[in-house]
Amino acid sequence: MHSMRALQLFGDRDLRLEEVAAPPHPGPGEVQVRVHAVGLNHIDVWGFRGMAFAKRKLPLAVGAEASGAVVAVGEDVTHVDVGDRVVMYGAMTCGHCKACREGRDNLCENVGGVLGFHIDGFARDFVNMPQRLVVKVPDGVSLQEAACAPVAFGTVQHMLFDNAKLEPGETILVHAGGSGIGTAAIKMAKAIGCTVITTVGDDDKGAKAKLIGADHVINYRTDRFEGVVRKLTGRKGVDVVFEHVGADTWNGSLLCLKRGGRLVTCGSTSGVSTTMNLMQLFQQQYKIFGSFGCTLANIEQSLHKMATGITPVIDAVFDVADYAQGLERLESRKVFGKVIVTL
Repeated sequence: MHSMRALQLFGDRDLRLEEVAAPPHPGPGEVQVRVHAVGLNHIDVWGFRGMAFAKRKLPLAVGAEASGAVVAVGEDVTHVDVGDRVVMYGAMTCGHCKACREGRDNLCENVGGVLGFHIDGFARDFVNMPQRLVVKVPDGVSLQEAACAPVAFGTVQHMLFDNAKLEPGETILVHAGGSGIGTAAIKMAKAIGCTVITTVGDDDKGAKAKLIGADHVINYRTDRFEGVVRKLTGRKGVDVVFEHVGADTWNGSLLCLKRGGRLVTCGSTSGVSTTMNLMQLFQQQYKIFGSFGCTLANIEQSLHKMATGITPVIDAVFDVADYAQGLERLESRKVFGKVIVTL
């Protein structure tokens, strides 16, 4: 095997499917994975638009989240075998710093970069990875479903349960309920008996959100979500806000919280800067958590949830040659759930 396909970014919105050199046989502690499916996320859109070019060398293989099957193993590989179905962690962490040793790879002190954004990603036929950064896919979970675990499901698992400490019976507001992480948050929260309120951009998405478990949907284009949330909760507010929209919703989200409520955020798609009322913050005793990525344990937890029936919502599947169409669909905001690209 001398060459393989790789979807490479050459510049702003310049994606090409190229023939490149295939990776060598995996070295000690490494595995080689034949990539099957890539999950698209907003980090791919940001990269496609040309963000962070100063930090990386082009051309760059794209794709931050993927699943596949092990086709070769190096020496000293113990926990995976040829033929195992796996997902790969989305950042090249060191494995040696205090955070990595404690299983908190998303706080690695010496991270080599996010795959597909800073360093070559997963939209290629084969990739070599350290064995510690691959996680086995359980029986009953398809590789397309599994491709949603390392970023989307893992991020939600980390946000809701490690950071916000969501508990059964609580009330949660999930913003952008039609997004990949929004749909996952609705399903995970509903699975433990929470009351789920979600915002959507149109009534069609609202109907779909109800079908996957949302108790109340708010079309933010026709209603002020904070007013509806206060009314739905008898002016008490929600226990948790799942925030990833950013500037457009930030202060409204704070108004939706009950005293002592928790806001957890992982994104800022509508803008990275805002102002906030600090007196409101301390008088209402809000807890605000920034959350980025997830741990390897979160990926395992996510795959387990998939195996028990909490499956990702997949909006559309594209062939790797049509990757740009998948990104266009993600950008269009018409998407409900995840967009998958297959190799």
